[in-house]
Amino acid sequence: MTDTPVFSKSEMMIVAAARELAGQHVCFVGVGLPNIAVNLAKRTVAPDLELVYEAGVFGARPARLPLSIGDPTIVTGATAVVSMLELFGYYLQRGLIDVGFLGAAQIDRFGNINTTVIGPYDHPTTRLPGSGGACEIAINAREVFVIMRQSKRSFVETIDFRTSPGNLGGAEQAERIRREGGWLGRGPSVVVTDLGIYHFGDSGEMRLDSLHPGATVAAVRDTIGWDVAIAEDLATTPSPTPTELALIREELDPGGVYTK
Repeated sequence: MTDTPVFSKSEMMIVAAARELAGQHVCFVGVGLPNIAVNLAKRTVAPDLELVYEAGVFGARPARLPLSIGDPTIVTGATAVVSMLELFGYYLQRGLIDVGFLGAAQIDRFGNINTTVIGPYDHPTTRLPGSGGACEIAINAREVFVIMRQSKRSFVETIDFRTSPGNLGGAEQAERIRREGGWLGRGPSVVVTDLGIYHFGDSGEMRLDSLHPGATVAAVRDTIGWDVAIAEDLATTPSPTPTELALIREELDPGGVYTK
């Protein structure tokens, strides 16, 4: 009998997010938690994954976890280094990005994302970094993955500001809006939190499909601002392996910046 390794909720979230990238080919990487999840995926389930960073780097092969999208390590060994204008125009808006991996301060049941303000826009209680390239990624990447910690402050009935569109009012309406606007992407497909993994049903609403070890449905409902849908065949997320944990702790985040 093998002892199950001890892991944190953040480590479980990062590992679960990385595994969702199995089979993907080109990923536009956001800062923060998406950064470590995508770099873990490249070292495990998706070794051929091409990493794209907003600063203008395609096919990044960072020797260590980049501290930001402008960290010089993302340039080393890259396939191409171009201007931000060329990256967004020739790669993203041309439809060459399979997955945009984003974080969020707030998200609603349809996967609409807020990274701009908390509270009224004119007089916010908190002003956030804003969109950066997130809105363009959400519109034009073929799929959007989101990773974020779960709480009633972040999973809300109505977001305070829509920075990046998800399924705008439902799947049917969102499909029409995207088609009429000439948007290339299908919108959000996966949300990974420290409690579970969510996908989107035919209605365009988020649905809990897998519960992380130690998490409960009651805890999920207590940290979401709406009556979330639960899959009838709710799965349990497999625990992180010793190899995955070693990569996070020894190579990607030895200081515990993301996992504490």
